[in-house]
Amino acid sequence: MKRSKALLVLADGTYFEGWNFGAETETTGEVVFNTSMTGYQEILTDPSYKGQIVLMTYTQIGNYGINADDRESAGPQVEGFISKEFFDYPSNWRSEKSLDHYLKEHNKAAIFGIDTRALTRHLRDNGVQMGIISSTDPDPRSLLEKVRSKPDISSLDLVAEVTAKKSYAWNEGLWKSPAGGIPHNPDTPDKVPIKLIVYDFGVKMNILRHLVDTGFDVTVVPASTPAEAALEQADAIVLSNGPGDPQTVSYAVDITRSIIGKKPILGICLGHQIMGLALGGKTYKLKFGHHGGNHPVMDLKTREVEITSQNHNYCVDIESLKGQVELTHKNLYDGTEEGMVHKDMPIMTFQHHPEAGPGPNDSGYIFKRFKDLVKQW
Repeated sequence: MKRSKALLVLADGTYFEGWNFGAETETTGEVVFNTSMTGYQEILTDPSYKGQIVLMTYTQIGNYGINADDRESAGPQVEGFISKEFFDYPSNWRSEKSLDHYLKEHNKAAIFGIDTRALTRHLRDNGVQMGIISSTDPDPRSLLEKVRSKPDISSLDLVAEVTAKKSYAWNEGLWKSPAGGIPHNPDTPDKVPIKLIVYDFGVKMNILRHLVDTGFDVTVVPASTPAEAALEQADAIVLSNGPGDPQTVSYAVDITRSIIGKKPILGICLGHQIMGLALGGKTYKLKFGHHGGNHPVMDLKTREVEITSQNHNYCVDIESLKGQVELTHKNLYDGTEEGMVHKDMPIMTFQHHPEAGPGPNDSGYIFKRFKDLVKQW
């Protein structure tokens, strides 16, 4: 198939020439790299990537196509997509369409045929930065001016762009293969269902699926839902994952502060960071973030190491919480904080993604651990 040329230009002036796939358009975003070997559909549709252009370090992308079951939201949330090799003819019994067709449907720009190893090394050495993909403007200098005129995503409230418009009930569990395979055994429902409110900061569907299979009665609410309204309905509360800098969603921090101590709370990723701020702590930005499905994390209580799915640019500074919490999990790549529990209140939060989608399922026990905390409370 004939392809048009495309350019990727970074804010520091570095640029790469490649070929267009997806929509022939132009897009800007913060460029980050993801080290997962599979799961590009889940990555594309993860609302935590709103505002970002995602580079896949694995070379072969598109070879198993797209299907309706593996999405994490209604459609792709990334601003753009980068790969080394792109395969337009998928081969998989579950495939319903090609990746190219899917991106065109949603007007998302993508580029392939560039040296993704060189780009990854550049981001590792210099940090994540804004970039632009274009198949409509062939002038690198023009594109550099455009990308430098865009605000950094840390100044944007991206949660407002991805949160639910209104509350809704969720009752779908984890996907089960019609051909059998690995047996899936959801928890036996409780006689009296545990009513769970999930604050949607950009929640992934797989979090909701896990919560249903753990036995919760799940209702999802918009990010700005007043604390009083949530507390009236809930036996427990989940603060979901989501995009951007937690300090830009001050309303979510204020709401969380009003809930603390009144119901058991589970925070995941952005929800973990929001809890850190609500408790009076600080967050900080990582140089190039954690994005992938191969990060080793130690459970400091059991000393067991789990391989985890990660997607974040910010971390909680545990020391800034002045002894209110206990560190429960630690990243073995760089020693950053991955989990905490409050010493006096029923609060547990995690930086990594126990729901995977994509990635290993090692951390799935966290949902059961939270249910046990709710019952104990």
